[in-house]
Amino acid sequence: MFNIQRIDFKNKNAKNDFFTSFQNTGFAVIENHDISFDLIDSVYSEWEKFFSSEEKINYKFDSNTQDGFFPFRSESAKDNPVKDLKEFFHVYPNTILPDFASLNTKSLYKDLVSLGNVLLNWLDELTPADVKNQFSEPLFNMSKGSDRNLLRILHYPPLESKVEDGAIRAAAHEDINLITLLVAGTKPGLEAQDKNGNWHEISTDPGTIIVNIGDMLEEVSGGYYPSTTHRVVNPFSDINNNSRYSMPLFLHPRDEVKLSNKYTASSYLKERLLEIGLKS
Repeated sequence: MFNIQRIDFKNKNAKNDFFTSFQNTGFAVIENHDISFDLIDSVYSEWEKFFSSEEKINYKFDSNTQDGFFPFRSESAKDNPVKDLKEFFHVYPNTILPDFASLNTKSLYKDLVSLGNVLLNWLDELTPADVKNQFSEPLFNMSKGSDRNLLRILHYPPLESKVEDGAIRAAAHEDINLITLLVAGTKPGLEAQDKNGNWHEISTDPGTIIVNIGDMLEEVSGGYYPSTTHRVVNPFSDINNNSRYSMPLFLHPRDEVKLSNKYTASSYLKERLLEIGLKS
């Protein structure tokens, strides 16, 4: 059974429940955490203003630093020729942000990184010794001081009356990084795939944080932690055809971290950015 557990962050069993859910599904939903709901709401409101303004084009992304605004249909999933129906903004520690969104966005970034480090510590504690022996350093250390941690502010606009065949808001994919912390989206649509190829809707209850395994964690662990395929589907009816916003924080190792005999974090990231069309 594909059972993504809801984890009460302050419960004494939270660590073990998180580990079990990760092992079984590659996902967990964190609730009762310390990140302010008011902060989350404020950040969503500020970026809704940004995406509805003409000002956004002044922040167009830098292909070298990979930060800034990425216009509608900039990205496709790996091995998918059809671009996703989304626009987004990349936030790194030194990214220049719109004045009206700067303070709250930086606060949320910091809070999500802190929560992510706690979760990596949990995995360090509970990962079997024979798997940990493959790590070049503890997971928590891999991301410590990383300037690659990425907060992506996503906007999925309402769909046009005619949509290109095969185009959806986010085609089936796996994340590149160690773990992802996704602030629950403003509308439904997120789905995860089980080992049998079946799709399951993931809760979008306000304020929850959805956590999933990324490809780098799979690489580091020799497949012990498999990255789970997920997608964001299009609205099922005109009534639900509204803008959708979400905010994933991708927790990345430092560039020099050795993931395996084949990859460093830097070489792995470069390969994947080429595959999804964000780097040429």
